[in-house]
Formats: sequence, C-alpha cells, structure tokens
Amino acid sequence: MSLRNQIEKKLNQALKAKDKNTYPTLRLVVSAIKDAEIAGRTKGQKEISDSDITTILKKMIKQRNESCEVYKKAGRNELLENETKEIEVINAFLPKQLSEDETKKICADVVKSVGASSMKDMGKVMGALKSKHSDTLDFSKVSTIIKELLS
Repeated sequence: MSLRNQIEKKLNQALKAKDKNTYPTLRLVVSAIKDAEIAGRTKGQKEISDSDITTILKKMIKQRNESCEVYKKAGRNELLENETKEIEVINAFLPKQLSEDETKKICADVVKSVGASSMKDMGKVMGALKSKHSDTLDFSKVSTIIKELLS
C-alpha cells in the first residue's frame, strides 16, 4: 500500500472515530500532498511518489518544530501542546529515525569509506549519506557528528 493510501485510510478512520486530535492534521497532510501533485502536473509529473510524500512530511515536521520553539519562548503551552500532537501524527507515517549511536556509527563508516580527512571533505560525506540513508537519518544531528569526526 502506498504512503498516500495509508494516510487517506488513517484519515477516514479518524473521521469515523471523530478523533479531533488526528483528523485535522491528516487533512493538512492530504492537502499538502494534493498541492504538490498539482504543482508536479505543470512539470509533466503524473503521480507523486512515496519519497516525495516523505519529503513533504519532513518539511511539515520541521515547520512544526520551529513553531514549537516560538511557542516555548512565548509561554504559549496550549499551542505548544497542539503542535507536538501534530508532530506525533505526522511522524507515524515517516520511516523510523536511527538512534544517535547508530547515526554516529554510520557517519564514521562513511567518513572512512570516502577517505575524508578534513572539513573540506564534509560535502563528500554528506552526499554519500544522503544517497544511502536520506530517509533514516536526521541530518541536523548528522552535520554536528561529521564536524566532530573531521575536526
């Protein structure tokens, strides 16, 4: 089952169960997917792929994390709570992110395999990681780990 079908199925279940924590977020996700699909049609793309949907979901989580920081600083706990619930709903459709120890191990292996020795080689390492592990790694953590390894 495609990721889009999973999201739409979950939305229908949430609507039937009247789950007010889930269905508004899933409606936003579905509309973002449809927007991307419409934008893709102008470029000649017929259907949106699962990797494109994953990219959309990651972008939505990033936006919500930024909102969370703003709400924390402003002391708006009720809005912060809503954003964290939305993040949980969206995260359910993303591949499981690797732990920090697993991320460090993968980064060290790639640094060795690429032959990186200084910060000038960071681009090579990041490129290799993105090509192999784009869905499972949190690249905000990866950059700090690679900086530690190369310095």
